[in-house]
Amino acid sequence: QVQIVESGGGLVQPGGSLRLSCVASGAISAIYGQYWYRQAPGKQRELVASINPDGRTNIQEPGRGRFTISRDNDKKTVYLQMNRLKPEDTAVYYCHVDLMRILDNGGGQRKELWGQGTQVTVST
Repeated sequence: QVQIVESGGGLVQPGGSLRLSCVASGAISAIYGQYWYRQAPGKQRELVASINPDGRTNIQEPGRGRFTISRDNDKKTVYLQMNRLKPEDTAVYYCHVDLMRILDNGGGQRKELWGQGTQVTVST
């Protein structure tokens, strides 16, 4: 069974930093795109950042210049480093992973999976 688990959220003061981690575990033969989304109360889920298989990254405007996305392929982990946090960054942050799952028969199945989310609260 493949799982996506985020960690690293918490309460931080404005101007502070957090690093979120997202680990993919289980029978995985390949990881393609990895994405961070967030959803604030009463708002739609929005893309925050992405990293593709060759390492190219894209940071959406709310976090541009403050957020960095990176990955450790050996650990099947993607990170979101968030600096100079603002109250409007408060949201549940979700990891989304596009991967190839290994089936019991040895075959592969491409899947897009979500983690359970990690709460980030920026407040005094």
